[in-house]
Amino acid sequence: MAPEIVANYLTRCLFSMFAEDVGLLPKGAFLDLLKAHRDDPATLQQMLRILWADMDRGGFSAALAKPVLYFNGKLFKGAGEDGYSLRLAPEQVDLLIAAAKCNWREVEPAIFGTLLERALDPTERHALGAHYTPRAYVERLVLPTVIEPLRADWGNAQAAALVLAHEAAALEGKARDAKLAEARAEVKKFHHQLCTTRVLDPACGSANFLYVTLEHLKRLEGEVVNQLEALGHTQDQLGFEGETVTLQQLRGIELNERAAALAELVLWIGYLQWHIRTRGNAAVAEPVVHNYGNIECRDAVLAWDAQELAYDDAGQLLSRWDGRTYKMHPVTGEQVPDEAAQVPQWRYVGARQAQWPQADFIVGNPPFIGKSAVREALGDGYVETLRNVWAEVPDSADFVMYWWHHAAARVAAGRSRRMGLITTNSLRQTFNRRVVRAALDQCTHLEMAVPDHPWVDGANGAAVRIAMTVLAPGAGEGHLLNVTAEQTGDFGEVAVTLQERLGLIHADLSVGANVAAARPLRALEGISGNGVMLAGSGFIVSEEEARAFGPSPLVHPYRNGRDLTSEPRGVLVIDAFGLSADELRTQQPAVYQWLLERVKPERDQNNRQKFRDQWWIFGEPRRTLRRALAGLPRYIATVETAKHRVFQFLDASILPDHMLIAIALNDAYTLGVLSSQFHIDWALATGSRLGVGNDPRYNKSRCFETFPFPDEDTGLTPPLRKRIAHLAEQIDAHRKRVLAPESGNTGLTLTGIYNVLAALREGRALTAKEKTQHAQGLVGVLRELHDELDAAVLAAYGLPATASTDDILAHLVQLNTQRAAEEAQGRVRWLRPDFQNPQNSVRKQELLAQDEQAPEADLGSEISLSKPEQKKTTQHPWPATLPEQVRAVADALATSPIPLTLPTIEARFKGRGPWKKGLPTLLQTLEALGRAQRVSTESTTAWRG
Repeated sequence: MAPEIVANYLTRCLFSMFAEDVGLLPKGAFLDLLKAHRDDPATLQQMLRILWADMDRGGFSAALAKPVLYFNGKLFKGAGEDGYSLRLAPEQVDLLIAAAKCNWREVEPAIFGTLLERALDPTERHALGAHYTPRAYVERLVLPTVIEPLRADWGNAQAAALVLAHEAAALEGKARDAKLAEARAEVKKFHHQLCTTRVLDPACGSANFLYVTLEHLKRLEGEVVNQLEALGHTQDQLGFEGETVTLQQLRGIELNERAAALAELVLWIGYLQWHIRTRGNAAVAEPVVHNYGNIECRDAVLAWDAQELAYDDAGQLLSRWDGRTYKMHPVTGEQVPDEAAQVPQWRYVGARQAQWPQADFIVGNPPFIGKSAVREALGDGYVETLRNVWAEVPDSADFVMYWWHHAAARVAAGRSRRMGLITTNSLRQTFNRRVVRAALDQCTHLEMAVPDHPWVDGANGAAVRIAMTVLAPGAGEGHLLNVTAEQTGDFGEVAVTLQERLGLIHADLSVGANVAAARPLRALEGISGNGVMLAGSGFIVSEEEARAFGPSPLVHPYRNGRDLTSEPRGVLVIDAFGLSADELRTQQPAVYQWLLERVKPERDQNNRQKFRDQWWIFGEPRRTLRRALAGLPRYIATVETAKHRVFQFLDASILPDHMLIAIALNDAYTLGVLSSQFHIDWALATGSRLGVGNDPRYNKSRCFETFPFPDEDTGLTPPLRKRIAHLAEQIDAHRKRVLAPESGNTGLTLTGIYNVLAALREGRALTAKEKTQHAQGLVGVLRELHDELDAAVLAAYGLPATASTDDILAHLVQLNTQRAAEEAQGRVRWLRPDFQNPQNSVRKQELLAQDEQAPEADLGSEISLSKPEQKKTTQHPWPATLPEQVRAVADALATSPIPLTLPTIEARFKGRGPWKKGLPTLLQTLEALGRAQRVSTESTTAWRG
């Protein structure tokens, strides 16, 4: 049975349970039907069909022999369709009976998201990027995106009303009544704003974000009503001309039809709960559920007029392997792609950017599909069309960034006040960060950011770390929240402890030194890169399998990340780079046949034509890196994604995997600088994090090519250079010695050694296993070597031993700016001049004094406020309306580093009329609301925010 049929049936059942428990159906109506016909499934099937059809149109219900309310909506339509009501076994009915006995009056609507996710099959769930967000995560984003700006508006309106009420207290008769009417008008004006605010979730799923937003909007509305009552109106007198917060204000876009239907159900249950809780059942009007059409079932980023099958120039239907179906290879017996299992490619006619409904706020959790998986999930035709119509979004960006860019553009254009979206934490990576930087360049700022946050579970592609970002118009500082502790709950949700830091948030979601602005340096170009990407496991062979080929120059030692950090596999790899298929077949027929049978079947189904046509060559053979490594006896390597950032020498005979970053340098001095905490701090700040383990990722273009090495101008001397190289050689030799098979240290790994080193530096007591590793790996010796190396590198940069991480990053950002300025003038400090600059092979060119020429680095530091009297106060026009006056004074207090006296506040504004007379009352009101604090001395009184 199709999952959507079961999902729709269960949602009708669950809503019926809710309806009977809140009194929208006769008490026990649904439960009694289940009990009465438990042993007669056919009758129960028909009775539920009748009940739900009657609920759809209202009136007398033959199933209950009682009238039922007119529910309307979409949920109960389609009574004549197959699967509308299912025939269940008695044991299945028992499960419904058990569920119906529970109290659904206060059901958490968010459970329907879980229901949908369980109903979707894993393949479809991955294709749609459908993951559901725990309530705590939702509120962490909804509050700063939607509620906090509205509460700020309400705070100003409320303060204005209280100022007017205070003035009214000094009056009598009609004058008093008129002033109170002004106070109530301020509150009603905000209430109108609240009731006309529009919130959009452009990938709403089952509407968890919209439901939580609704709940907070209704709470705020309750405060507004209470304030009006305090100003002399009763609930019956309020009226609001029929205005109230309703579901029409909440807009959603959702591609999955089931999720879109569930979204409306979730919102209506949440709305009815609030309505019944605050006003009772009698206030529920018919139809109980309206079809507002506020949840649109469509694609949120791509629109088109028609979808047609795609054909090539010869008229052949374009198709691709479905990515799921395999068959057994007749020779190897291994599972290989079944070339007969094809899915068609599509062409999108009249494709264009999808439009979104007007909204004041945009919030949500768009689908998580990485750039490497998007073609498999959505198809070549869709991806090519998407990239064509959204040319301003880099092709290398993740799918979620199309939502981020669209929402950010609306904020920058003034069409929305704020946007807040959840993405994966790869938002900080170079290819996604370009989108963020482009938005910040359009006079917007990040109001809040959580760079790295745990996800709820690891099912079906959702095992990722997320980032939360809230974008607001204009320049300004934001709240950066870093996770400092995590605790997993019983159901996979993770409670976190957050540490807040206020400052200008950069595109890489950091505060402080703007490492995201660091520029690549020519001095480091062309000597680093990822290792080879095989694109076929058949290239890998064991030593025994390789012996069957006889002596072959094409077989080399091969290492990937796990080989270096854990136990080496001892495998070899066939590298036919530089040979044509004919040459390979002629010169190495045994190798050719091996690849023909074990690589070609997989490559034949690859989406990339180059991979299909050159099936005997690695997917990415790394021509540029090969040239850089040629002639070197060894090179430096580090694992791209690893818990600990460790650099080591590899022999030139070893071919690196694409998950290794290879640096084509063989001098120990460079290894020493890279292995220092100085460079590791830079790599952590400029890189990103990846995977369930949230391990740091070393991006060579951001971490290596922007890194300014020390030189004479920073404090590097020949003795220091020699010492750094000597310590690096010792560290590399020490690790290789304790990890060598002949050492007898069974089970000892590089990761294990550095886990122990981290524990020693933390001062944590070692476990029994760690004590063994400490002894085997001589970690105390390794620690001493690293400490000496760090001190030497710190001295080479001219920094004191007390320098903090922030000091180091600020120094490196400034040095990067200085080096870039030098290079712009033609002065390049080549790291490997004989290879990078062979026509002028010198260590470096003569440098001119740069201090007065180098531009200052953007360190992201706060402006000093220690001497505010030195800065002349700028006078601003006194606002025209009372809420704006409240906000202006509150902002002046909040942004001042010192308390402000009444004359000082007056001096900050200019205006006509007796506006200064109202300042004392306004300040008293801010005090009463907790937005100002009086500071009194013997000689004066001042206020601070």
